[in-house]
Amino acid sequence: MEIGIDSFASAMYGSNDLGSEDAMEQLLARIVAADEAGHDFFGIGEHHKKEFLDSVPAMILAAAAARTKKIRLTSAVTVLSTSDPVSVFQQFATLDIISKGRAEMVAGRGSATEAFPLFGYDLNDYDALFKEKLKLLIQIRDEEFVTWSGKFRPALKNQPVYPRPLQKKLPVWVGAGGTPQSFVRAGMLGLPLMVAIIGGETERFRPLVDLYRKSGEEAGFKPEELKVGLHSPGYVGETDQSAIADYYPGYKESWTKIGRERGWPPVTKSQFDDMISPKGVLVVGGPDTVAEKLLRHSEALGGVDRFAFQMDMAGLTHQQLMRTIELIGTSVIPQVRQNNRQK
Repeated sequence: MEIGIDSFASAMYGSNDLGSEDAMEQLLARIVAADEAGHDFFGIGEHHKKEFLDSVPAMILAAAAARTKKIRLTSAVTVLSTSDPVSVFQQFATLDIISKGRAEMVAGRGSATEAFPLFGYDLNDYDALFKEKLKLLIQIRDEEFVTWSGKFRPALKNQPVYPRPLQKKLPVWVGAGGTPQSFVRAGMLGLPLMVAIIGGETERFRPLVDLYRKSGEEAGFKPEELKVGLHSPGYVGETDQSAIADYYPGYKESWTKIGRERGWPPVTKSQFDDMISPKGVLVVGGPDTVAEKLLRHSEALGGVDRFAFQMDMAGLTHQQLMRTIELIGTSVIPQVRQNNRQK
């Protein structure tokens, strides 16, 4: 199992009057720390809101590429529905060159919808946009000269797209929430799947993951080609008790605010306790508890190839995030890999 971090590049406003330039510098420092700690990847999301600095994730990743050596650099996710696949491919191909072959992307429809009015798209086309643009993105990745036509973008006629990445096939994952068609689509295209699970119990997604694998195998792809990743909120502290004490107050505040925007009820402590329980989605605790929970999540989904901690939506400080990056690298990753070697 590959283990890493996804960040939404929180602007961290209100954190000791931190300015955007300092928040960005701290984010880049965390990516460097993850690289040095042995994390497998670091992902940057895409939002177009005041609270975040990640409206152009490829630029942040390029800055990180110049400071890191081994860690893979990915989006988490690229909102493909409101982007031009040609431009997206060019950005990540350039990132691949800068990073010497460490670029990836996760393409998704976006759970937040602020990009649709910003770029002039109709929410009624939410799924159709993604379906068409994903196919074009994969065609551009696989073919240097592209002939294509569709509904939402001008046609291409034997048009070359440059630059080409260093990797023969730039890795493109499909980000999915909970709709069956997203899982089927990823399977039929033989693309690796990144599942975002932010509430409830992880095991409830097993039927959808099985549907992805079944769709992929029926389309002629080998089981080893059908990788599954899991993106969930998480945090590692020195102990279970200290992790909960650090994480809960900011988690409650952030997710209650999001709930007001999306019609969810406020977060309660009993709900939080359920989500940090053995089957709950939140991966919060000391290193031993977290390692055990990652292995349990993997078993519940029939095997997980990648796990991404989402940590910067709980009001945590830079120092707390740096320490958890260290703990993941020094304790969680070795425990998970030792368990896998013993099987």
